[in-house]
Amino acid sequence: MLNNNYQKVLAEIRQAATEAGRDPGTVKLIAVTKVATLEQLLEAAALGIRDFGANRVQDAAEQVKSLPEVRWHFIGHLQTNKVKDVLPVYTMIHTLDRVSLAKKLQQVAERFDCTAEAMIQVNVAGEESKFGLTPEELPGFIEQLGSFDRIKVQGLMTMAPYVEDPEEVRPYFRRLRLLRDENAVEGFKLSELSMGMTNDFKVAIEEGATMVRIGSALFAE
Repeated sequence: MLNNNYQKVLAEIRQAATEAGRDPGTVKLIAVTKVATLEQLLEAAALGIRDFGANRVQDAAEQVKSLPEVRWHFIGHLQTNKVKDVLPVYTMIHTLDRVSLAKKLQQVAERFDCTAEAMIQVNVAGEESKFGLTPEELPGFIEQLGSFDRIKVQGLMTMAPYVEDPEEVRPYFRRLRLLRDENAVEGFKLSELSMGMTNDFKVAIEEGATMVRIGSALFAE
């Protein structure tokens, strides 16, 4: 079942990228572990999936420990008191959204003598239930990040509203891409766009996503 799901998702990624005139190799699949069992994750790794995304530090602790050879992405809201648990083992943090978190990342990265790879989370749709900067706050936030030499910003991330018709969220993905283009400055090239989930990743790819975060399409029975 998992292999069938994986092949179907890969085919849909290839199709969406090709139809958008993009190289499918520029789109990275991040397998979201929230709905998966440990057995499914081990099978996914055996199939060749190398990027996994976790929403909560404690819930994913056993998963991370059991799969040390893959790249782990933290895609949930990150509390400052959890940074010390996340930074040493996660390849990238997708949810940098406030100066207090940047300060903590800088502090912990200095302690571990490492670099914090991060995506800036933008709440493009303005949903009260979601975290992230407003589009208007983004330029000022990027300017503030210039003083944190241990944080390497790779791009922007957003979570679109859940809707039945993915076409309804296309404007939000397009807006994030435009924000990326408008705010790419020296030292902040913002080459990555982390956007799109199971219900809307094809539209996200058409609008420029370089990372899609997919869980239930892979792991649901």
